Amino acid sequence: MRRGEALSLRWRNIGDGTVSVRRSAGMVRVAGMGAEMVEDDTKAGKPRAIDLDAGTVAVLRAHRKERGSMALQLARDDALVFGNIEGRHRNGELVSRQFARDAARCRKAIGEDTLPPIRLHDLRHTYATLMLTAREPVHVVSQRLGHASAVVTMTVYAHVLPGSQREAADTFARLVREASGA
Repeated sequence: MRRGEALSLRWRNIGDGTVSVRRSAGMVRVAGMGAEMVEDDTKAGKPRAIDLDAGTVAVLRAHRKERGSMALQLARDDALVFGNIEGRHRNGELVSRQFARDAARCRKAIGEDTLPPIRLHDLRHTYATLMLTAREPVHVVSQRLGHASAVVTMTVYAHVLPGSQREAADTFARLVREASGA
């Protein structure tokens, strides 16, 4: 999910093994009036359903139980899954800054050279890269990421798509040999 999609996720959007991504929250600034988090459609403009593994479902259930133990309204169906303690949207920019601080602290603890610098959004790229290099079909990865089409996914991640120039050359040579009967 994109940061804004996660920040607008509500408990009613989480089913038994699925999450329905319907909205996205982002910071809107108005000159002279400050800024506020506002919900709108997703980037692609259409909702999508994502299947979840059992481990993620268990973590979300535990998170909901913990939120409910703080205040019952934080676990209601219309409550934000990742809202603040008052149940309102978290500021996405602050979430990203906190992630950067946490990642820097981890890098310092385990060694600067062990873990590369990473932004919150890089987790999304890591997911896509891992799935594509594991040969998950491009259209499936594209749907899970919420891209408007698989063409977007192929354009952004062409450098990690399975196969290589060497494989293509070898395949073509084999096809020519087979066609010529050699």
